[in-house]
Amino acid sequence: MEKIGVYAGTFDPITNGHIDIVHRALEIFDKIYVTIAINPSKKTFFTIEERLKMIKEIFKDNPAVEVYSFTGLIIDFVKQTNATAIIRGIRAVTDFEYEFQMALMNRKMSPKIETVFLLPREEYSYLNSTIVKQLAQFNAPIDCLVPKIVKDMLIEKMRNNHHLS
Repeated sequence: MEKIGVYAGTFDPITNGHIDIVHRALEIFDKIYVTIAINPSKKTFFTIEERLKMIKEIFKDNPAVEVYSFTGLIIDFVKQTNATAIIRGIRAVTDFEYEFQMALMNRKMSPKIETVFLLPREEYSYLNSTIVKQLAQFNAPIDCLVPKIVKDMLIEKMRNNHHLS
């Protein structure tokens, strides 16, 4: 049986830390579904289409990574796709507390689906999408934080919007 992991997030935008988690997960799973969670109450900088475009471009040469989006509960997406686990990146103790609660709730809803916590490389342990957007807003270098497509789309979008939402 193929082992499939689902790595869900807002990815607004995807960072090298997120990508590192995908590569680490590929050491454990045969296939990874990188899945953009659509939360209608959450305001995002990039549209769902822009985020899908970035992530698909980043993983275009890796057939073990598929990119999706979904609305609703992650546990429902995992069941619909016959995946075997939810992958979560943990940067700090504060992440773990929230993720632990979510993992227990997901287990209660579907006991056969596991949650796998992965740590990013140390150089990405502080990194999140908000930091990247703030740095880009002030023209700080972000080359070591995001892939080129993300940097280019951030610069272009900021040029067109003139500010962060």
